[in-house]
Amino acid sequence: MKKIVVLLGTRPEVIKLAPVIKALKTRTKNFKVYVVATGQHREMADSFLRHFDIKVDFNLNIMRENQTLTEVTSGILAKFEKEVCDKYHPDMIMVQGDTTTAFTAALAAFYRKIKIAHVEAGLRTSDKYSPFPEEMNRRMISCIADFNFAPTKIAAENLHREGHAGKSVFLTGNTIVDALKAYSRLLSGKKKISGPDGCGKMILITMHRRENFGRPAEDVCNAVLKILDKHKDVFFRIPVHPNPNIKRVIEKHFGGNKRIIVSGPVAYDEILGLINSAYIIMTDSGGIQEEAPAFGKPVLVLRENTERPEGIFAGVAKLVGTDRTRIIHNVSVLIDSPAEYKKMAKSRNPYGDGKASLRIADILEKVL
Repeated sequence: MKKIVVLLGTRPEVIKLAPVIKALKTRTKNFKVYVVATGQHREMADSFLRHFDIKVDFNLNIMRENQTLTEVTSGILAKFEKEVCDKYHPDMIMVQGDTTTAFTAALAAFYRKIKIAHVEAGLRTSDKYSPFPEEMNRRMISCIADFNFAPTKIAAENLHREGHAGKSVFLTGNTIVDALKAYSRLLSGKKKISGPDGCGKMILITMHRRENFGRPAEDVCNAVLKILDKHKDVFFRIPVHPNPNIKRVIEKHFGGNKRIIVSGPVAYDEILGLINSAYIIMTDSGGIQEEAPAFGKPVLVLRENTERPEGIFAGVAKLVGTDRTRIIHNVSVLIDSPAEYKKMAKSRNPYGDGKASLRIADILEKVL
């Protein structure tokens, strides 16, 4: 029996690894699975873990207020080796995506010559500072991973082009589609969220990336206020990320505005409900770029580039950055032109068929 440690800590990691954990845990003759939490985004992650009925075996508790990336990296390197590798003696560790904790755990496993599986491998922007530090985190994980599970054909091609051995690259689909299919029941019977009187169109905003701290976040907020002036039937819903660099800006600009509903982080069923109720979604989140097309919602990406070009190519998403003029223009086009809205809302979802987790479990069962 092979022992597998699955590391998670952020909302996207929980959502995308939950179906993989469940698929691996059904194969009790071959795998013993341990779930290790990083303590990153503790409040958000714990809520999502409860929804997916996942028990954490150990929590690293590595997050501290306003710590630097260097402190995160050095802290998890030491803790993961001493408190996870020495305790569980895993045959493999599994990480997802591109967080600093995912990269550092993979590095700690490499130092111990433990096999590494990378879920959602091969996403690239080709700009090492955008997103920062995620672009380099995922590139470095690919270099030391034994199993690179690519969610799309483009991601697999990126890995092959970089010279990663063909036998380490597997095209699986995106596990977020598995999660959406498995937990779509959370929306059954739920009414769509309504806004203040006279406001029929909700725009959902999520924002958390480091490159949007400061002036970019200010520009997004100013664009929102202009959109409200221009379109009287619109209201905004903003579940605020707990990072104070974003939270302070949102609270400064939007306090007391009845057409802007600000809240703290929301549970998984709530975020799905918000996506389902939204008319337009504005986000810098990678996961929501993948979730929204399943609901037929146009996505305006608050970034200058994206490692998920499939959504752009399919027409379900558009890069608008954080420039006020671009944001206002693109929102106005979708509100004023039913034809343009329909073109984005009816485009196909390019991210998978809901069987990625089973493929990953099958591959590991065969090769480990």
